[in-house]
Amino acid sequence: MNYVDYIADPARNCAITAHRGIWRAAPENSLPAIEKAISDGYDVVEIDVRQSADGEYFLLHDDTLERMTGLNREPEELAWSELSRLKLRDRDGGELNQVTRERLPTLKEVFDLTRDRIFVHLDVKHREIIPGVIACAQLMGVDQQVDFWGNLRTSDDFLWIRETIHPHDLPFIAKTRLEATDAENQLDLVFKLNPFICEISFQRLDQVVELKDRFQEAGIALWVNTLDSVSSAGFTDTAALTDPEAVWGRLISAGISAIQTDEAEALKSFIEGRRT
Repeated sequence: MNYVDYIADPARNCAITAHRGIWRAAPENSLPAIEKAISDGYDVVEIDVRQSADGEYFLLHDDTLERMTGLNREPEELAWSELSRLKLRDRDGGELNQVTRERLPTLKEVFDLTRDRIFVHLDVKHREIIPGVIACAQLMGVDQQVDFWGNLRTSDDFLWIRETIHPHDLPFIAKTRLEATDAENQLDLVFKLNPFICEISFQRLDQVVELKDRFQEAGIALWVNTLDSVSSAGFTDTAALTDPEAVWGRLISAGISAIQTDEAEALKSFIEGRRT
């Protein structure tokens, strides 16, 4: 089943996206962290993609290499021969986590690992390299198993998506802010684009509830982050660990059918218990 068909399946559970892989078990954005997300049975794994000075696509979140490798350099300044020698700190990096044997993985290595095993949410850190990442996904035969993601705030965003993503018939997640002053304009663009998923942020959950039927009728699934740093209206992973029904349960009841989290194991247990 391809990514779009999976998300459109009305019989599925709420999809769980493991943020940067299962980084508590291995360095974030590493092959073992991704393999752990696969072996634990999650639906989607989120990864961060950058490009080296000589054109290699690889995984790293930050604008510098310091947190994950101890090297205070911008990754785009270095050739892959230099980047590939760096060893990753464990978990989410920083001085308190020890250096491991793991190294920065290439995007091709990731696609070899994930092919036909898990869907991949691509957070490409610079929009101008997305065409090359698309070409890589097509070459590796995973273009219907990954998603591309971007803001949909303006007509320029809409045109960029139509020109860059749509000609390739690729899964695309549009990000829309229901709390924005121009929310109605953003919603008009969403329903005009009609992506298979819309990632939303909000100030009040009733903003989501009011739009639930409209999104369902359009066949657009709703995605929310409960990551503590980018959550909406207090619907955080930390709060969910104390009261999962008040966070994840209320989101699912409001029509959310995909959640990105740093607490994938707890979310999976909650969903499984909720359906019994």
